Formats: sequence, structure tokens, C-alpha cells
Amino acid sequence: MLKDTGERIIPKEMKPSNGMLLEHLARYYFAVPYARGNVLDIACGSGYGAQMIAKARKKHMTKIVGVDIDLETIDYAKKTYNHPLLTFKTGDVFDSELITDIGTFDTIISFETLEHVPDDREFLTKISSLLKPGGTMVISTPFGQGRGKPCKSPFHYHQLTEHEFLTLFTENDDIFENVHFYYQQGVSIENIKRPKVRYPLGIAVCNKRSNSR
Repeated sequence: MLKDTGERIIPKEMKPSNGMLLEHLARYYFAVPYARGNVLDIACGSGYGAQMIAKARKKHMTKIVGVDIDLETIDYAKKTYNHPLLTFKTGDVFDSELITDIGTFDTIISFETLEHVPDDREFLTKISSLLKPGGTMVISTPFGQGRGKPCKSPFHYHQLTEHEFLTLFTENDDIFENVHFYYQQGVSIENIKRPKVRYPLGIAVCNKRSNSR
């Protein structure tokens, strides 16, 4: 059994009606249509999402690799979530050797990762190096008080403001194009903010420019 840290999603140990589980599942269902070719789920956690993608997009994919920094988590994923197109590996996006180990991808999915790294800008640079030119990235993060400011979660370095999250992509317009932002509240994911609705989490979908390295 995989130990629950308080943030880790372990569907087999959770009630189907658990709100956090449903929110995470909604993000993966949202990402399904974008998955094609070689797919990477970075910070894949227990592995349920990577398996979801593999089952749903098997006719459109060559393979999917789930990568997480935690060895115990990857061991659990290997034992629990299987699919012919799916493999799991231990790895760190900040490791310069990771690209040699896993290669580059047509689609990268990274949910709830930015808040777990001290430098979100460097993270985006590192993850973009794993994305093929013309490839698609789907990435999410919770909104908070801002970069460098404390937040309630002991597992987060900080939580970006909505403006800081959007700016991550607009200030890197030499790398990314066709950037679209979405907002999530519960299982609802919308591309237009409704008045008086608080959206605690944002999702960005973008392409890597064909002339980027």
C-alpha cells in the first residue's frame, strides 16, 4: 500500500465521491483529446492518470511514460496500473540527464507540479526541452498569494497568482504559441471566467514553436 502524504491521489484508497479525486480525474479527462504520439506524464504520482490516457488514446499514441521523483510512488504505479503502451520511470525534470534517459515527446502533461518546485520558471524551461517542436503541453497549478509568498500547504513552495501563471507563457512567447488558459472549480473546467466565481486552479494548453529547440 502506498502511504498517503495528504496530497497524493490514490484512487484505490479513496471513496469515488472524494472531491479531490474527482478534481484530478477531471483534469486527466480534459487532457485526453490532446494526447498523441509519444506522451509524457511528468510528476505522474500513483499512475492512474497515465493509465487513463493510455486506455483512452491508444489509437493515437505510440507510448506514454509516467515519471515521478519518488521511487516508492513509481514502484506502486508499476504494480498497480498496467497497459501495453505505458511505462513508469523514476526521474527528476531538473536532472540534465533525464532527456537522455527518456527522450522527447509530442505531448507533455504535468498536473499540480509547479507549486512543488522552488523555481517555476526553470521548471518550465526544463519541461519545454523535453517537448518536441510543434508538440503540445497541458499543465496546471493552484492559484495563491504569489511567487515567494508562504501558503497553507506544507508541500508547496508557493502558489502563483493567476497573473504570474499567465505571464509564465507570455514572457516565453519565443518558445510557446497557441496558448489557451482554462479555469477549474471542482470538476468544472471553463475557458471563460464567469463573474463572481472563484477559480482556485488554472490550466494552460500550448504548443512549442516549430523553430524552438
